[in-house]
Amino acid sequence: MQQFLNVTLTGLGQGAVYAAFALALVLIWRSTRIVNFAQGAMAMFTTYLALTVIEGGQSYWVALVVALVTGLVLGAGIERLVIRPVEGGPELNAVIVTLGLFVALQALAAILFGSTFQSFPAPFDLRGFTVGGVNIAFTPNSIYTIVAVVVVMLGLVALFRFTDLGLKMRAAAFNQEVSRLLGVRVGRMLTLGWALAAGVGSLSGLLIAGGSLVFPAYMDAVIVYGFVAAVLGGLDSPAGAVVGGLTIGLLLSYVSGYLGSELVALAALVILVAVLLVRPQGLFARTAARRV
Repeated sequence: MQQFLNVTLTGLGQGAVYAAFALALVLIWRSTRIVNFAQGAMAMFTTYLALTVIEGGQSYWVALVVALVTGLVLGAGIERLVIRPVEGGPELNAVIVTLGLFVALQALAAILFGSTFQSFPAPFDLRGFTVGGVNIAFTPNSIYTIVAVVVVMLGLVALFRFTDLGLKMRAAAFNQEVSRLLGVRVGRMLTLGWALAAGVGSLSGLLIAGGSLVFPAYMDAVIVYGFVAAVLGGLDSPAGAVVGGLTIGLLLSYVSGYLGSELVALAALVILVAVLLVRPQGLFARTAARRV
């Protein structure tokens, strides 16, 4: 029973991490209709900047603000300088560009910060709680991660459902010509979408790094599992991204705990293929995916 409890709590903690990254993918998809494969590399880069701030003597919270602001600027700059020139062409162009960014940012991080493993501090205790004399695999830092993910999810839901800005961002993503005729400044909306997604991605990078080791490729596995979580929940649903992330975290934790860690990647692939075959728009999508 204790093993089941620990495996479940570990899965919830990991699932919250996947949900954080899935939220960034959902945000960029809803606001630009692009799947940004460079999202993990962008988060990794801002995490290194945060680590530099911490090593300079500042607190974790100052580093968090620096990472978020840097992520906003990085996202806006990439949209303006790299993505915008390929807009209007084949949709595959933007995807290829994001893959190129993924490789370039990892290489740049290795040059600037080195390829060695570096420890990233956690803002809260990493020791599990003790209940009835039994130590469980759930920490104050896990609670911080889950709360941060829920707050971001609620913020995104509020943005897209209850604000004119969110409506304009979605309109600009779905049909740029009609949006321009209605007075929407499409360019600004796309830039804002990239900036916000990069900011959420920066938060996910710090949540993932807290209490563990960072190196230029430390986000690679999270990219895969976060993408599976986003597809599982539906790329149009922030709430679905969180539920998908927690579901993936739990399922992979059970596979690792009872069948073996070597089967985790295979299990993620099976889940992804099953969702794409049964319900490709995602389990929590209200309508079928629309073509744009």
